[in-house]
Amino acid sequence: METVSPNIFVTDIKQTIDFYKQLGFNVVATVPEQGDIVWAMMTCGNVTFMFQTFDSLGNDLPVISRQNGGSLLLYIQTTEIRKFFDQIKDNVNVVKGLEKTFYGATEFSIEDNNGYLLTFAEDEK
Repeated sequence: METVSPNIFVTDIKQTIDFYKQLGFNVVATVPEQGDIVWAMMTCGNVTFMFQTFDSLGNDLPVISRQNGGSLLLYIQTTEIRKFFDQIKDNVNVVKGLEKTFYGATEFSIEDNNGYLLTFAEDEK
């Protein structure tokens, strides 16, 4: 195994793309390429997320919940965490501010526009 790229199901993909652009992500692919997008791949550095609309699932994969949010936390390693926090803190829902953890990482957590929790972390020297 080499990588994992979560495919996150969302209600409003345009709003999701706009939200993740605020975090520094860029769209690298969409389906379709023009028109009403139902799937998008976004990257920032070595982090890749895929987003797909609930509607595009149809009746496939009934085990997937058809609601936003849930018991999922995406843990993202980053650099210059304090600078990044200062850049986005006024435009996102900060759930937990910057703090040094007992295991030595500096972290903060936000909620994305779909109710998913993102925790950003840096092992500061």
